[in-house]
Amino acid sequence: MRFKLIILLLILGVAFTLYLLPFTLIKAQDCGTDLQCQIDALQREYDALSPAQEKNKQDLASLRNQLSSLDKKIVNFSNLLKKTEIEIRNREEDSAYAKEVFEEKAINQYIRIRNYDPGLLIILSADSATGAFREINFRQRAADEDRKTMDEYGQNLLQLKKDKDTLEKNKQSLTSIKKQVAEKEKFLAGEVAKVEGYLSSLTAKQNELAALKSGGFQTSIGDTPPTLEPCSGAPGSSNYCDPGFRPAFAAFSFGAPHRTGLSQYGAYGRSKSGQSAEQILSAYFQGAELKKDYAVPSTIGVSGYGRISFEDNYLLGIYEVPESWGNNGGFEALKAQAVAARSYALSATNNGSGTICASESCQVYKPQLKSGKWKEAVNATRGWVIIKGGSPAPTYYSASTGGYTISQWGWNGIKDTSGDWPSGAYEKIGSSPWFYKGWYKSRGGATCNRANPWLTSGEMADILNSWKVLYGGVGGDKSRIVPVSCWGGNPYSKDELIGLGGFTSVSGISVIYSNSGFTQTVILQTNNGNINIAGEEFKKAFNLRAPGYTGIKSSLYNLEKL
Repeated sequence: MRFKLIILLLILGVAFTLYLLPFTLIKAQDCGTDLQCQIDALQREYDALSPAQEKNKQDLASLRNQLSSLDKKIVNFSNLLKKTEIEIRNREEDSAYAKEVFEEKAINQYIRIRNYDPGLLIILSADSATGAFREINFRQRAADEDRKTMDEYGQNLLQLKKDKDTLEKNKQSLTSIKKQVAEKEKFLAGEVAKVEGYLSSLTAKQNELAALKSGGFQTSIGDTPPTLEPCSGAPGSSNYCDPGFRPAFAAFSFGAPHRTGLSQYGAYGRSKSGQSAEQILSAYFQGAELKKDYAVPSTIGVSGYGRISFEDNYLLGIYEVPESWGNNGGFEALKAQAVAARSYALSATNNGSGTICASESCQVYKPQLKSGKWKEAVNATRGWVIIKGGSPAPTYYSASTGGYTISQWGWNGIKDTSGDWPSGAYEKIGSSPWFYKGWYKSRGGATCNRANPWLTSGEMADILNSWKVLYGGVGGDKSRIVPVSCWGGNPYSKDELIGLGGFTSVSGISVIYSNSGFTQTVILQTNNGNINIAGEEFKKAFNLRAPGYTGIKSSLYNLEKL
C-alpha cells in the first residue's frame, strides 16, 4: 500500500507540473521583421521553458527509477505467485486425497454404528475386562484423531479458498499497477520529448536567425550595381582599412550565398569575354536543354498583382540585374538572365498556372516596366526556356559564387574561371564587389561599433573556445554561443569560454581548399598548439560568436593575418 501511494503521489506531482507548464510561457511578442526582437523573444521563451523542462526531466528520471525498482519487485512477486500457485495445487491434491480417506473412514464409522453397538462387540470379544476397556479407549482416541484430522482438512480447505482469493486479487492489483505506471510513464516521456523538441527548435531558430542577421544580404544584384564597401577589402585593395593593431585576423568570403546555378557577375564576365547567351547558359546549367520555341503561357499569377501578361508585363518588370550592363559588353548576360528568369518562373508556377512572389525570395518584380536593353534582351529570347526532365527547369541564380558554383538542387557545380582560380574567375572580369569581401555590417548598415572585419588574437581565441563548446565535447550550453554585444540573450563571457575551451590566443592561421570549391580545413596556431578544424564547423562557430555582424557568407572563404 505504501509503495502504491508513493507512485500515485509522484504521478500526481508530474501531472500537476505539466498542467501548469502552458501558463508559464511568455506571450509571444509581435516583432514583425525585426530580427533582433525575434531573437530576444526566442531567448526569453527558451529561458522560461528550460527550468520547467529540467524539472520534468528530473521527475521522469525519478519515475523511471521507480519503474525499474517496480519491475524488479514485480519479477520477484511474479515468481512468488508462481511458487504459491504450485503450493496451492499440491495442497489441493493433498486435500483431495485426505478428503477421500476422511470420507471412507466416515462411511465405515457410520456403518459400524448403524449395524451394531461397537462397545458391546468389544466386550464380548475381549479376553478380559482390562483388555476390553483398553480396546475401547484406543478406538475412542482413534475416532478423536479422525475428527481432528477432518477438522484440519476442513480448515485447510477454507484457507485454500482464501489463498486463491488473495492470489487473484494480487494478480489484478499487479496488472493494474503495471498498466497505470506504464501509461503515466509513457505520457510524461511524451510530454518531455515534445518540450525537448520545442526547445531544440527554439535553439535552431535562434541560430538560424543569427546566421541570417550576420550573413544576410541581397541574393541577386538588382537594377543598381553595388559599389565597394569601405574597409571591407583585403590588404592591397582600394577599400582596405588598417585596423591599427597586430596581430589582426579577418575572414574574407568568396561570393555568396547559395552558389548554385548561374552567377550573375560570372555571366557578365563571360559576356565581356565574348561568350554568347547560349554558351553562358550551357556552362551554368549543364545537363539541361535550351528550347527556343517553347509555348509559354499568356499570363502568370504574381502575388499582390493578380494574373498579368507573362512576356509583356511580368518579364519586363524583373529587376534582377543592372540594365546598364547591356551597354558595357554585358548584353549576352542580360539575355542569359532573361532566359533564367523565364524558366524559373515557369518552373515555380507549374508552367504559369500557379502564383509566384514578387520579392527576392522568388524573383524581384516591379510594375514599372523596363523599355531599354532589358526589354531588348527579353524580346530577343522570347520562347527560350531551359528544359530538364521534360519540364521548365528551376534555374537558380545569385549575384556571386566566388569563382565556383556547387553541386546542389539538381545542378552540377563548375569551376567558373577562364584559367586559374581565383585570379582567372569570370566574376573578377565582371568586377564583382562581393567576389572577395570581409563582411562586418548588417544588410541595413548596422555595425555594432565595428569599423572593419579585423579581429584581435583574443577574439579569434574566443571563437575557438566557442567551437570547442559546439563540437569539442567540453560541455556547456550551445544556445549561449552568440556575440557578447548587440544580440541580447545570455551569451557566455570571454572568461567563461576560456574556462571551457582553454584557448587564450591565436598567433597564426591558414586554410586548405577542396577541389570542388569549399574551404575544407582551417589551421590555427594557438597557445595550445596547432588546431585543425573542418571548414564548415569553423564557419558556424565564427558566425555564431564573432563580434557584432562580422560574418562568413560563403562556404568558400579565406582567413588572413596582419
